Amino acid sequence: MENMELMSNRPNVLMFPWLAHGHVSYFLELAKKLCQRNFDICICSTPMILSLIKESHGKNNNLPSIKLIELNLPSNIPEFPPEYHTTKVLPRHLVPKLVEAFNMAATSFYDIIKIHNPDLLIYDHFQLWAPEIASLYNIPSVHFCVIGAVTMSFASHHVLFKDKSFPHPAIYLRDFEKKKQRIAMQSSIKLVDKEFPCGSMKRSCDIVLINSCREIEGKYIDYLI
Repeated sequence: MENMELMSNRPNVLMFPWLAHGHVSYFLELAKKLCQRNFDICICSTPMILSLIKESHGKNNNLPSIKLIELNLPSNIPEFPPEYHTTKVLPRHLVPKLVEAFNMAATSFYDIIKIHNPDLLIYDHFQLWAPEIASLYNIPSVHFCVIGAVTMSFASHHVLFKDKSFPHPAIYLRDFEKKKQRIAMQSSIKLVDKEFPCGSMKRSCDIVLINSCREIEGKYIDYLI
């Protein structure tokens, strides 16, 4: 009975990465570390992503007490079959379609949050609607930035301050790179949210998790703060 009570008191965390294997792998590593600290972990993603997780980690029993929860994207798009519900095999020109379908799955995420009622949501930067849904159920949300502090601070700076120089001159773009970045950022903002990428941090409750360390990226972490 005592062991059952201890299990019931373990914090329950729902982790919700973007549909890219590079993002999912970082979420998985964080999930494993949280499991070691007596958290119950659920990872929510598409059946295609979850099958890849089981294939690469499940056979070696590297998923300690991690529960996998399916998020089904809309199935009424003929040119967008389930095997495309991950960036791993997705033709580049269909990435906007994946973001669109992902955003349309927000209604399904309502049900997942309501049914599983986690103590905490850890989300990625593409689904800015996820923390908003969690807040409707008084569930706190934390953004996990998997791309590192340099990239995140540099991108956020140019969204907030446009053509103003980045305060750390060692990081810069050449003219042709600036043009490519501007096009890519405009496309992302159009697909995701007008606050992208800054909105992912604004919606985070009190803290932001960053795939980094202060010894390497300390001044860029401070700039984000």
